[in-house]
Amino acid sequence: MAKSTTAIDGTMTLLDHLRELRSRLTKVSIAVLIGMFGGFYIVNSTGFIKYVILSFAGEQGVQTTQVAETFTTYLSTALTLGIAAAMPVIIYQLLAFLAPGLTRTERKWIFIGLPMVIFCFLGGLAFGWFVTAPAAIKFLINFGIENAGNLIENKPRLDDFLSILTRLLLINGIVFELPMIMFTLTKLGILNPRKLGRYRRYVVLITVVAAAILTPTGDPANLAFLAVPMYLLFEFGLLLGRLAQPKPAN
Repeated sequence: MAKSTTAIDGTMTLLDHLRELRSRLTKVSIAVLIGMFGGFYIVNSTGFIKYVILSFAGEQGVQTTQVAETFTTYLSTALTLGIAAAMPVIIYQLLAFLAPGLTRTERKWIFIGLPMVIFCFLGGLAFGWFVTAPAAIKFLINFGIENAGNLIENKPRLDDFLSILTRLLLINGIVFELPMIMFTLTKLGILNPRKLGRYRRYVVLITVVAAAILTPTGDPANLAFLAVPMYLLFEFGLLLGRLAQPKPAN
């Protein structure tokens, strides 16, 4: 019989934590795979790709230049869709792994914030779909063409087009979780929004640098499309954090 690896005082040993981590990662992997299979069906067997191309690239369409480009691009897009679909499971498994080391109050606030974190992620995807991605892709496709007359034809490659689009959507989804993360950290006593608000000038710099790293192309327009919402979300997170702080006793 295998010996128990739980300590005498009931706490988990390193081996217990590793087994727990393996179990959580297995569940996350299964969720991503299920989402990926569903994403591949959507990409390959529906009019989704046609709708996306017409919505963001217009009637000019896109092109492929390699034999396997369409298949590999569909596969990578399906993986991204799988990760997005599995995001609730990913967040839950992460919190469930951390929960045993937290107090009852900390666990309560984390799991109360879980639905709002998921809602913010979906809101970020929607914002990216309707605002960030159309503006960014339209700017990149049409940049410099008007001044060059008919001498430049910018017809994007399929893999490049879908890669930029999916990355923009995922980045927006993750960034939109910032306010709820700040709210939860404040409730846990880790973050002090009033003190953090004094360092806005540094936050602006960090936001610009982060946006430059995260943007798929690194051009100023895409940087602005991401940096401005990031900073506004930071300010909204400060507001939520102040509301989350307990009022000082009289």
